[in-house]
Amino acid sequence: MKEELNILIQAQYPLIYLVTSEEERAEQSISTIAQLLKPQRRVFVWTVTHGIVEYGQPRNVTQHNTVSPEAAIEWIIRHKEPGIFILKDLHPFIDAPATTRSLRDAIASFKGAHNIPKNIILMSPVQQVPIELEKEVVVLDFQLPDMAELNKVLTHHLDQNRGRRLTTEAREKLLRAALGLTKDEAEKVYRKAQVTTGRLTEDEVDIVLSEKKQLIRRNGILEYIEEDETIEAVGGLEELKKWLKQRSNAFTEKAREYGLPQPKGMLILGVPGCGKSLIAKTTSRLWGLPILRLDMGRVYDGSMVGRSEANLRNALKTAESISPTILFIDELDKSFAGSAGSGDSDGGTSSRIFGSFLTWMQEKKSPVFVMATANRVERLPGEFLRKGRFDEIFFVDLPTPEEREDIYNIHLTKRREDITRFDLGQLAKMSDGFSGAEIEQAIVAAMYEAFAQEREFTQLDIIAALKATLPLSRTMQEQVTALRDWARQRARPAAASVAEYQRMEF
Repeated sequence: MKEELNILIQAQYPLIYLVTSEEERAEQSISTIAQLLKPQRRVFVWTVTHGIVEYGQPRNVTQHNTVSPEAAIEWIIRHKEPGIFILKDLHPFIDAPATTRSLRDAIASFKGAHNIPKNIILMSPVQQVPIELEKEVVVLDFQLPDMAELNKVLTHHLDQNRGRRLTTEAREKLLRAALGLTKDEAEKVYRKAQVTTGRLTEDEVDIVLSEKKQLIRRNGILEYIEEDETIEAVGGLEELKKWLKQRSNAFTEKAREYGLPQPKGMLILGVPGCGKSLIAKTTSRLWGLPILRLDMGRVYDGSMVGRSEANLRNALKTAESISPTILFIDELDKSFAGSAGSGDSDGGTSSRIFGSFLTWMQEKKSPVFVMATANRVERLPGEFLRKGRFDEIFFVDLPTPEEREDIYNIHLTKRREDITRFDLGQLAKMSDGFSGAEIEQAIVAAMYEAFAQEREFTQLDIIAALKATLPLSRTMQEQVTALRDWARQRARPAAASVAEYQRMEF
């Protein structure tokens, strides 16, 4: 990004939009670029509070005659020397006709002054470009600090604390833990780890990660998921588990040296309550990767034009910055239902969000594995199901008799040490057509019944709870049948017995 910004400045691109919340770090990068140019260029910074002030001057300096955006842009036009002009947080004013017109006038004046190179850089955490400027502006995302930059932050922190030293392994762990944070955020979490324990070693990685989770949660779009269950807590689905276990080391350098590409993602279709979300969450522990949930409902923000698109970009950029990671999207069918055909009902926001996400999935280079679940395949836009978008599409059906026994064993063992009094075979037979979630709720209902009578729950209590339950497979029989028919030829079965049967058919 810095190299691209350097090229654009030297090529005298008149208007550059730099999307970032790290003002100080971005200003330092621009100042460094300006000093390396021949001849060197002065850098000026505009804010609505201080007007135009040369970079490096005291923060309390105020040029009152350039406080308004139009006055500032007019000052830039009349400036007789080469320069780089940073306009901070212009997005609240940029749609005003006078501001837009002033920027267009500035661009026109730059073209007529070849001997005085000037660049205007709009710096803001929110990308908002009026249609009048779309053909003139170049948009760049200022990337979060990489390992090298974070290493400088950590070294500076250690030097301030009596020159403490870390082993190479400890340093790498602390740096990886801070990936995805801004420079200021990294400085704060290192200070917190130091204050909490009085020292900074690899043992403080958990403190850094804990604070990092809080910082990521603040945006309300991405959420860290902490799952204590292992993949063995999922009953059945052996074919799906096998696929995941084979790829447990897929993001290592050893896999790259072997010639394997990085996995892109997987889509898990199936009946509600059959373990789709749980398998996604437990994959995090299996692979040893962090898992982030992307809440598409929170991406949409009608408070400001372009805000929804900015929310998605920021979320995806954050996921990439802490990669390798798993990006979990639950109920994808609800998130993007009808996006391709939403028309102008929301000003085209849904279509733009959908297009941006598809483009990112197709072009992403960073190791972000997308795990998505869906219940209603007919609601999914066809573009999602195109071959190559996901590595594999799995179908999770209602559990087989063997899988139901496995599910009973898992849930009963969680609640009682000795489960020999239960006939798992009979329970599996009695719960034909039940999902895993419905089986768990039957056990919970049986326990409540026995608890109210101050006794231990029994086989008969569970059977009574099963008989009192009308499973989803019966209340939504047509929908389940249609999903099965679609998946039979288009998706890979998650159950080992079904997968083996299909292989025999072919």
